[in-house]
Amino acid sequence: MDQRIKKTIVNAVLIIVLSLLLFLAGTWWRMQAQFQLGEAALAKGDFTGALAGYESAIHMYVPFHPTIENAAQKLWRLGELAERQGDVTRALIVYRALRSAFYADRWLVQPGQEWIGRCDRKIASLVPLQRER
Repeated sequence: MDQRIKKTIVNAVLIIVLSLLLFLAGTWWRMQAQFQLGEAALAKGDFTGALAGYESAIHMYVPFHPTIENAAQKLWRLGELAERQGDVTRALIVYRALRSAFYADRWLVQPGQEWIGRCDRKIASLVPLQRER
């Protein structure tokens, strides 16, 4: 193989690997930033801000990253809190957002299947309560 062709192939592979690493680093950074926004909003009692931050963190899906699971747990607790307070509408918003965030994260496999199932069950139990009001 010609030396020039080898050099071109090596350069192309390096560019591809570097691009993928930059993409992964950017996604990781945005995921952490969104999670922190959710944490700050929750600390201030800002339901909408917390919901948006945690949901956005899940959208920045990085396989096996613990922040994804932490954001899902935070959203779940937010939904349970709304339920305990008798706010069925807010609880449904949270559970639907959590479920939708994982559906939007289609990857090689569907992430968050356990969370999706849990949300489906919660939503099914809460929708009749919302109609009673």
